[in-house]
Amino acid sequence: MAATNILTDKAIRAAIRAAVDSGKSRKLSDGGGLALYARPTGSGWWRFRYWLNSSESMLSLGTYPDVTLAEARARRDDAKKLVNANINPSEQRKADKEKRAKEAEAQALVDAGLPGLGTFEQVAREWWSDVHVAKVSEGHADRTLVRLENDVFPWLGRRPIGDIEAPELLETLRRVLARGAIETTHRIKDSCSQVFRYGIASGACTRNPAADLRDALPPVPARHFAAVVEPRRVAELLRSMREYVGHPVTRAALALSALLFLRPGELRQLEWSWVDLDEKLITLPSGLMKRRKDEKANGDPHLVPLAPQALAVFRDDLLPLTGGGRYVFPSLQTQGRPMSDNTVRSALRRMGYGNDEMTAHGFRAMARTMAAERLDIAPEVIEAQLAHGVADALGRAYNRTTYMKQRRELMIKWADYLDRLAAGDIKAASSGVADARKEVEQMEAAASPVVG
Repeated sequence: MAATNILTDKAIRAAIRAAVDSGKSRKLSDGGGLALYARPTGSGWWRFRYWLNSSESMLSLGTYPDVTLAEARARRDDAKKLVNANINPSEQRKADKEKRAKEAEAQALVDAGLPGLGTFEQVAREWWSDVHVAKVSEGHADRTLVRLENDVFPWLGRRPIGDIEAPELLETLRRVLARGAIETTHRIKDSCSQVFRYGIASGACTRNPAADLRDALPPVPARHFAAVVEPRRVAELLRSMREYVGHPVTRAALALSALLFLRPGELRQLEWSWVDLDEKLITLPSGLMKRRKDEKANGDPHLVPLAPQALAVFRDDLLPLTGGGRYVFPSLQTQGRPMSDNTVRSALRRMGYGNDEMTAHGFRAMARTMAAERLDIAPEVIEAQLAHGVADALGRAYNRTTYMKQRRELMIKWADYLDRLAAGDIKAASSGVADARKEVEQMEAAASPVVG
């Protein structure tokens, strides 16, 4: 067995002086693969020679006298342990260096009051800015971030994402459940699940503990927007709307809420440039619709045929009041933005309808339910006019472009039905649907073709 620990400090100093005097480097072996290269500069360079997987390699262990003989031998022994474990000391050194750099960077972030690298908050914010914002609307993204900041980051934000287990995540979610916010809890869990999946893809963690909580939360109770759907009560609502003594623009907004099948946000943001009174048509831009972000940017507009009753509201009630501006329903405070999203709801409250009876969104539920049950309209036509999404792109295109004749007929039938209800003719209103098709044919003959 070859001898080890051969060198002495006296021999090393002598070799270095000789190297300086001669101007030539000298190699001194200490055994076990360790050698000192005495250099003319007056220092020595420790190197460890080893074999791994039939390949020879050299590892620098520092310079003498900064690294003493005893320290060099200790480093050699540590390196030999790695070799014996089939670990390359050079690669291990690089890995250790990278780890220390990451730890230093993480500590610097912590010192600056920022989430450290690899923490749940750091990964979540990266997912939010790089992925989530690009996929959803601005409002949706903002709500997601607020939920994470308020309900997750205070408890899990500074934890390494790879260390978080299902019970710890569940404990955080139960804090939200304790407020009675069941739906919000599920939304937060879904967001966390996406963060963990992103973490797996980016190498920050190896599993998704949110997936283990599938049966750990109470189900979200079915939620329906309060809506009046019984003919006699709808008749009472319509008469109350026509007797409303508030601002005339608000009264028009109530009337069109019942006639147009629009979401409240779509109605209040209507612009005059989208309303074609000659073609009897509203063309809503895709960006206004409730769609995914890519569909908002690239999707088709949504078309809303106008029955004569709706045309009359636009032409007679609204055009003289707001036709000179951008918005059909401008804010009462400034013409530069649309009316408040509370305007129609507040009007309903003043008419005596509480949130548990009728809402602005409830007009859509009213139309969807009663058009199917009372007017015998095909469900796919109603869904198309409501701009409800379908499962595939072909279906979406078909709904938006093919049902225009049926949708014109639907809107006329619906407006006539509401008139009959408001007049108190409940029996006739439930069955009087015969003349709408003829009226559609007359309108189409008079109007230029609509390209859907």
